[in-house]
Order: sequence, then structure tokens, then C-alpha cells
Amino acid sequence: MTDRIDRALEELGLSLPEAAAPIAAYVPVVEAGGMLHVSGQLPFHDGQVMTGRLGDNQDLHFGVAAAEACALMLVAQLSKALDGRLERIERIVKLGVFVASAPDFTDQPKVANGASELMVKLFGDAGRHARSAVGVSALPLGAAVEVDAVVKLID
Repeated sequence: MTDRIDRALEELGLSLPEAAAPIAAYVPVVEAGGMLHVSGQLPFHDGQVMTGRLGDNQDLHFGVAAAEACALMLVAQLSKALDGRLERIERIVKLGVFVASAPDFTDQPKVANGASELMVKLFGDAGRHARSAVGVSALPLGAAVEVDAVVKLID
């Protein structure tokens, strides 16, 4: 699967960023009972956090791109936790997508599609997952989007 993901990234013109270090007292990934629980990941572009609030100072297109950037960071964290052996992933089980939103912004599911669609492009059917898409007033470091995940490993 690792080769497939590398090819898919190349075809999409994307590359995995370096896995970000935690900004507080937590670890990026915990393995428990054959599942990986990935802490919330922020969107980075050119080394900077993509900031703002959707429906306020950022638009839907920006939000989708930010969610995709979060998904890339999730995969980078998975790769680091698995020593590059992404073929150990059986299924992306669930994504939690948090969108910094103005009070009247209601397109959180459309923003979350940026992360969801990338998981399917990279992992195929194993990338189809359950999901939450939640609007929040603010996220760490002023990020526009944050995404966490639960991933099942092959036994």
C-alpha cells in the first residue's frame, strides 16, 4: 500500500510534510488494541498554519484546502508512527473535522470533504470512513481546520 500511496501523492502533485511535533502535553499517535488514535492535526502551507474563520475572513475553497492539508499531516503522522509502513493500515475508521466557523457558516461537511476525499484517493476503499464535521468558534494557533482520526491496523 505504501507504493500505492506514494504513486497517488505523485499523481496529485502532493507530498507528505514532515510530521509536526506536538504543541502541548500530548503525543501525536497512540496505538491501542490494533487501532491508531491520531491527535488533531492542523493545516500547514509553506510551513505556516492556515488560519482564519470560515464564513468570516476565509471562504469555502480555503477551508477545503485546509482540510486536505490536515489530512496530509495525518498521513505523515501515521507514516512516522508506523516507520513508513503504511501497508499496515487496514482502514481509516473515522475522521473528526473541526472547522473554525462564523456563527452563520453551515458548510462544515463541505469543508470536511477536503480531508475525506483525500483519504479515499490515497487509500481507496480502505479510506472510506465515518466522520464528524463540527463548527467551532476557535482552534489552536488560529487554525481554520483541525482533523483527528482513528485508524485500524492489519492484525
